[in-house]
Amino acid sequence: MSQNVIELKGVRKEFVSTKHYPGFKGAVKGLFTKEKEEKVAVDDVSVTIKEGEIVGYIGSNGAGKSTTIKMMSGILTPTEGTCLVNGIEPYKNRKINAKNIGVVFGQRTQLWWDLPLSETYTVLKEIYEVSDEDFKEGMDFLYEVLELEPFIHSSVRTLSLGQRMRADLAAALLHNPKVLYLDEPTIGLDIVVKDRMRKAIKDINHKYHTTVILTTHDLGDIEELCNRIIIIDAGKKIYDGNLSDLKKSYGCNCSVHFEVKEVPELGKYRAIHEKLEITINQKKLSVNFNKMDFSVADVIAKIMAIAEVTDVQIKETELTDIVKKIYQHGVEAS
Repeated sequence: MSQNVIELKGVRKEFVSTKHYPGFKGAVKGLFTKEKEEKVAVDDVSVTIKEGEIVGYIGSNGAGKSTTIKMMSGILTPTEGTCLVNGIEPYKNRKINAKNIGVVFGQRTQLWWDLPLSETYTVLKEIYEVSDEDFKEGMDFLYEVLELEPFIHSSVRTLSLGQRMRADLAAALLHNPKVLYLDEPTIGLDIVVKDRMRKAIKDINHKYHTTVILTTHDLGDIEELCNRIIIIDAGKKIYDGNLSDLKKSYGCNCSVHFEVKEVPELGKYRAIHEKLEITINQKKLSVNFNKMDFSVADVIAKIMAIAEVTDVQIKETELTDIVKKIYQHGVEAS
């Protein structure tokens, strides 16, 4: 049975700052008053993540994702609660924690701008005290899955965005960390490079059982990589479960689009069932319904009973729509 690699219990993070007032009068007032204001970035979040899981940690801008990652990586200290990564509190044991984690930020690099990539990895090898044998084995694997060979001797400043992201991922994995934090790892990448990055992450997870925490606005990354997602909004955890369960519970709406030879009278459609929402545009008709009330087969059969159908297209509710609805209304409304 896999052990818990990450445990958050009632974690809360508050930021306290001096209140600022607008305009010249506000600036003068600020000289004589030191009124403070508090902002709660993360509010009573409890999460356990097991070894080898790939978890999508998603939320709108300002929801508290990055703050949570910074607490788990040891950059920030929680105001309340407990955060354990590999059995230690990251912010109390930063050096030990740094050897157990890898971090990739999509808009920042940890590589030395003017060094050839090969020399960068040699420097990181010494920093993380990786043995020659482990370094060779790890780099051979990373060369293959990330296809580093064509640009391994190029300086970082000459790399394209896709090459740099692959190089950053290799740098984060060079010391074979137990936990990998990925913050928007595919941002700005084209489809081919995205697919390569996603495949590499899956291969690394499969080979080394690396636990991966992925924050992203690209829900394609989530669908491709994660079986479990955690949704955070306004600092609070509002969903934690399997991706398939989320779709099953909150993705009940479905639409079937038909092309027909002749459009029967609208009255015949209205007579099918009041819970079916039917729209007609020339010889195309769309039927929207809830899968808790009807199966797709039932809907197709009902339409084919009154019209000669030449083409059918089925559209399930996409993850993007589900998450957007949860952001706006919470899980209750979905």
